[in-house]
Formats: sequence, C-alpha cells, structure tokens
Amino acid sequence: MQMIKLYDLAGRDETVRFSPFCWRTRLALAHKGLPVETVPWRFTEKDVIAFSGQGLVPVLVDGGRVISDSWAIARYLDDTYADLPRLFANEQARALTAFVNDWTDTVLNPAVRQIILPDIVPLLHDKDRAYFIASREKRFGLKMNAYKEKRDSFLAQASTCLAPLRLVLARQAYLGGGQPSYADHVAMSAFIWSKICSPVRLWSVGDPLAIWFERMFSAHESVMRGARFQW
Repeated sequence: MQMIKLYDLAGRDETVRFSPFCWRTRLALAHKGLPVETVPWRFTEKDVIAFSGQGLVPVLVDGGRVISDSWAIARYLDDTYADLPRLFANEQARALTAFVNDWTDTVLNPAVRQIILPDIVPLLHDKDRAYFIASREKRFGLKMNAYKEKRDSFLAQASTCLAPLRLVLARQAYLGGGQPSYADHVAMSAFIWSKICSPVRLWSVGDPLAIWFERMFSAHESVMRGARFQW
C-alpha cells in the first residue's frame, strides 16, 4: 500500500504542528493504525496545495484520492479502511459525532482561540506572520494586543464553555463511552492546539478534563510523543 500523505500546518520550526484540524486527522490515522508521511505546510503556501482545489489544511492524499477537510477525511478513513479500528462505532455514533464536530468548531475552538491567539504569532514562520495578524484581526474584529488585555474575561467564558465536557468526562472515560472515538479526537484537538501554542492553563490537576487528556495521550502516545506542549 502506498504511504498516505498529509499536508499539515507547521510553524517556523517545522516540528511544531499546531492546527487543531490537522490534529484531528493525525489522531484519526493513529486510531486506525495507518502509517502517514506528514508534509509541513505554511499559511502562505497556497500554491503547494492548489491541487486540492482549495487553500486549507489538512489535505490527505491516499493513492489517487485527494481529500480535504478533517470531517470528510475522518469519514473517508472509516469507509475506506472499515476493517481497521472504527472511528465511529455505527451510523448513529457518526451522526452524534457530527454534533460534537460542529460544537467544537462553533463553540469550543472560538473559546480557546480567544485565549491563545496572540501566543500563536511568535511560533509562525516569518513569511506567515503579517498574513496571520492581518487576516485574524479582520476576521474577528479585535487587534492582536487586545486579546491579552481581555484574557481573564476569555478564561471565564472558556470555563463556562467547558462545563458540558467536564460533566460527561466526570462520569465516563471517553465522550463515546468506554473507548476513544473520533468525538474524543475532535475535542482533544482543541486542547492540543492550546497546549502547543500558549502557556495559559485551561485546567488544574484533578480536573476531569486533565484526567481524560492524559488517558487520550496514552492511547495515542506514538503520535502524541512529538507534540511540543507549553503546559
């Protein structure tokens, strides 16, 4: 079988891989036990992935197939490699995971982003910094230096946002029950993003989220070992 290739967002140091969407795919590949070649990619290298028909990562190349978007990739992996450990236990689990995916994109990631955004800038390749600052300030309507000034407020908002996850993970090992699934990978990706990009802690020792994160880390230690966490 030809090696799967994954275009994966990298910082100035190409070993720093911080995209939450790419981490979903990396965790999904590890869950399936599929070997992968990762290709470091930067925000301004749109030409490098032009073959995918769009300008965002992750982009997965599997033989002659090109798939972009982490959700589409997860569905492709489970459908194509159905004999390997499942990301979705069944169609009902896939449908419920779609909710977790959308909730993470629209609620969890924005809550985390407000806290960590200015800390991402120093990690970026020089050619990406001006683009990143200008595009994010335009998209989110807040100057970069204002994020740290509002950080206490953003942390309080994040704590409220995390309450549903804490409640679930206080009574069961994983979001899907007794075994990790793609729902866990999606939520986990937001916290990997945070821990790589910023020293600001989102939980303390003993928090159900901390216990779950360590459990997930152990389950996917082979891919997690290369993560460069700041806390």
